[in-house]
Amino acid sequence: MSKRCIENECLGTTGFSYTLSLINGKYKMTILYTLMEFGVVRFNEIKRYIENISYKTLSSTLKELEKDQLIHREEYPQIPPKVEYSLTERGKSLIPILDGMCEWGAKHRI
Repeated sequence: MSKRCIENECLGTTGFSYTLSLINGKYKMTILYTLMEFGVVRFNEIKRYIENISYKTLSSTLKELEKDQLIHREEYPQIPPKVEYSLTERGKSLIPILDGMCEWGAKHRI
């Protein structure tokens, strides 16, 4: 097995870089974790659960996750408006990573 040489490589072409581009952001992993733990969740429920996130940041982050097909947004035609969020199959494929992070945190918590 030959050793890889960093001069011949580019981080931007790796699977790691692509994954990071989807989940990088202050609250993306937190939102994905919330949906993993609670399934179908409404906007205000996410806001209350995360606490420190602003409405604007939550809204824009949810839009980014939806654009990347990691979450599904279901809007119900009623008054007052009702919108629910859940993980897509693509988003659910991140569950082993999220579970691994939970396990690591539980094991190494100081």
